[in-house]
Amino acid sequence: MIKKHLCYLILAIIITSCSTNPYKTTEKVYDQQLKNLENQITSKDPQPIPAVSPVIIDTTYAQQLGIIKDTLSKTGSTYLVNGITTEWVGTVNFNLRKPSFIIIHHTAQDSLKQTISTFTKTKTQVSAHYIISENGKVVQMLNDYLRAWHAGASTWGKNTDINSSSIGIELDNNGFKPFTESQISSLVALLTKLKKDYNIPTQNILGHSDIAPGRKQDPSALFPWKTLAEKGFGIWPDEVLEEAPFDFKIEPALRIIGYNTKNLSAAIMAFKLHYIQTDVTATLDRKTIDTIYSIYKKQIQ
Repeated sequence: MIKKHLCYLILAIIITSCSTNPYKTTEKVYDQQLKNLENQITSKDPQPIPAVSPVIIDTTYAQQLGIIKDTLSKTGSTYLVNGITTEWVGTVNFNLRKPSFIIIHHTAQDSLKQTISTFTKTKTQVSAHYIISENGKVVQMLNDYLRAWHAGASTWGKNTDINSSSIGIELDNNGFKPFTESQISSLVALLTKLKKDYNIPTQNILGHSDIAPGRKQDPSALFPWKTLAEKGFGIWPDEVLEEAPFDFKIEPALRIIGYNTKNLSAAIMAFKLHYIQTDVTATLDRKTIDTIYSIYKKQIQ
């Protein structure tokens, strides 16, 4: 009898152990993929920035700082308000999220060292993925797949959380002086790499002022948007502007381009800061209207 009961006990233990985690095999796959992604995120090796013809890049500028280490972990059970507790089962089909925007800023500070100091203090609550110094040196401060705090309260089209979908690039510039050739050369090289790596649409390379009209004015009117557009980073109006139709509506057009038009004057000024630059007022003259029409057409193509 004792032997019979012992057999039942052993059988019960086997059944219980098997039913405890029926996803043991896939959990192992999940753990391995998680480890691979963690290694990818925490890699500290500098990545070379490719030379882009006809821009000549000094390869010494491609040296980057280490990436701040981040860890990934499983999610446990969560208690919901309706009394249900979620169950954790790891999928084997996943990867890291990829950015779909690049936002360009100027630091409005006095040096690369000062900006790095700002981005490494908890109290500032601000960061970016890359900083490019005046001499072209590129410093990476966060893995591209992770969320930096560079855009703040910003929108573009229906996207109301730009930080979650973008890479932030800061240019060491106080906002009142021209950007250097070395700086723009490194920016072009970096944009070449990022655009290719993440298949970022040409029109999704924007300035901070574009996504935060009235709140931000960076990069300044001295930033060479036309040069970047000629190299495939951003769009630019036609050299010969087609006259906008008589019934062309400015506010809907700016909204379709991507601008937040709740403050229409601010949206117009942000548009002109990017695409006209010689005049950044809210005045709607013929040139401004036709320029908006030109960008609007390119955006809906």
